[in-house]
Amino acid sequence: MVATKMFELGNKRSAIRSLFDYGQEQAKIVGKENVFDFSIGNPTVPAPDCVKETIIDLLNTCTSVEINGYTPAPGDPEVRQSLADYMNKTYDAGVKGANFYMTCGASASLAITLKSLVEEEDDEIVVIAPFFPEYRVFINNAGGKLVMVPPDTEHFQLDLEKLAAALTVKTKAVIINTPNNPSGTVYSAETLAGLGTLLKEKSAQLGHPIYLISDEPYREIIYDGLPILYVPKFYANTIVCYSYSKSLSLPGNRVGYILIPDEVAGSKELFTTVCGAGRSMGFVCAPNLYQKVVGKCTGQTGDVGIYDANRKLLYNGLTEIGYDCVYPSGAFYLFLKAPDGNSNQFTENAKKFNLLVVPGDEFGCPGYNRVSYCVDPDMIKRSMKAFKELYALYQ
Repeated sequence: MVATKMFELGNKRSAIRSLFDYGQEQAKIVGKENVFDFSIGNPTVPAPDCVKETIIDLLNTCTSVEINGYTPAPGDPEVRQSLADYMNKTYDAGVKGANFYMTCGASASLAITLKSLVEEEDDEIVVIAPFFPEYRVFINNAGGKLVMVPPDTEHFQLDLEKLAAALTVKTKAVIINTPNNPSGTVYSAETLAGLGTLLKEKSAQLGHPIYLISDEPYREIIYDGLPILYVPKFYANTIVCYSYSKSLSLPGNRVGYILIPDEVAGSKELFTTVCGAGRSMGFVCAPNLYQKVVGKCTGQTGDVGIYDANRKLLYNGLTEIGYDCVYPSGAFYLFLKAPDGNSNQFTENAKKFNLLVVPGDEFGCPGYNRVSYCVDPDMIKRSMKAFKELYALYQ
């Protein structure tokens, strides 16, 4: 016999992956150029030149063991210190290399962090809709209970009153994601300040720290001159989970980190627990070569201007047709409101025109559909005819 829960998880694919796979099969029938795949967030902007240059330099100057052997479980000490130096210079973070735990991307960062915090089956992890669907998987794997705060569909910021109502004596942590997948919203300084005040007050009231997990794979992909905010400045008990998949366009190479600043309550004990959780889950050494690459390339990104141009092209095109869209200020997703409020049916109708968009139900936000614009701009232009025909079905 096999583990029933794991079988069920493996047998049920996410809506995102299912649509992506559908698109691959449909392309064989109608031609790849006739499938408008906005389903998956797979960066199409090339990695910056520093990635290739650093890899070549490492291959030429390091021994095979130096780049292919194990690093210490928490990561290469020099890399961790380089990350600290960057964060201190950029955000006045006041952190040390010892505050970083290198991981196989943000998913591993989240899974390890949650495994480190959940002790009892009824420990609660609060998520704010819309949220990345895999949070459910990570929280369930850690043995916790997901508590969802309904979305603020007016501004897509945080509804602090609803969040306050969701916090209980069982709450271990709150997860936020800004810039947000799927809405493209960026939380303002006012929002984060209000969140920090609320969590500080609730922690005192409940008699234990409520940790804030800041999931930041899109941190640098931000537009309109908005500032990149360092979340621990707003709330001391913040754990940062980061990935280079989006900023450096390295989704297939799985490298990121967990940052636990000294100001976090029980930071040393928590860091040791993170090491134990990583060990228990088999995440004992992030890829050596790519640890060294991100250590050299931290602070650089792919050409965010390409995503910005796609954003404007898609948003302007869809709103001109008549769609109601959430204005995206970050990441590379746009949230489109289904004309009749039924996002699952909208996805099915879109498939009639070979348009692949993800229903918002997966993200805890029914009535909306995610459109990923990390795609070829020519595809956006060509897709507008199909979007018009789709819109006409609702008139």
